Amino acid sequence: MGFRDFVDTVLGRSRLPEAKSEKLFAISTAAITLESNLDLKPSGSAGICFKPIEASAYADARKEIEELLEYSAKETETEFRLEKDEYNFLWAIFKDPDFEDLVANIHLVSQTLEDQGFGQQILCAIYRFDSEPEPGLSGSGGRTSGKRAVYWIYNFKQGTYYPFIPLSGRQRDSSFEFRLRTGMEREMPIEKNVEKWYPLWGIPF
Repeated sequence: MGFRDFVDTVLGRSRLPEAKSEKLFAISTAAITLESNLDLKPSGSAGICFKPIEASAYADARKEIEELLEYSAKETETEFRLEKDEYNFLWAIFKDPDFEDLVANIHLVSQTLEDQGFGQQILCAIYRFDSEPEPGLSGSGGRTSGKRAVYWIYNFKQGTYYPFIPLSGRQRDSSFEFRLRTGMEREMPIEKNVEKWYPLWGIPF
């Protein structure tokens, strides 16, 4: 299942559910445990994805987001960019070594969209962590090299997080994902239904 499938599954209805952003900040305190207990270090990258609509109101919302992010960037020194993917969904992507700044900017975008009446358009927020690779997880039977991406995805429609660890060949490290669920379910609102742990291939950071 790719990003298009994720969108079709989550938003495959005429009336989109409102975003649930109240549990978004759970990742802030969880990041401490992820690093200290599980050796997952924040990579300094995060993003939020939402479904654009063709309307002047949307153009105004995007302009407000850009202005707010430019102001926020001056305060937090966070780098950001807005870009559309191949499915025409819009991403706000952030780079900042301070994890709290990443969370704050993700919330800023989601709150702006909700205030503008576009809460139904918000899809997910994604935080990237890095882990040392393990033997035999390269997808070809060999030993991987370099850092391995571990993503925590916040599904705004469910108000829950779930881990996603992509490997080469569109495989995923399900066993490590389940270990993360066991280790973090007391600190984060983890999605209980693993069928909703949608793999998002091609995350742009």
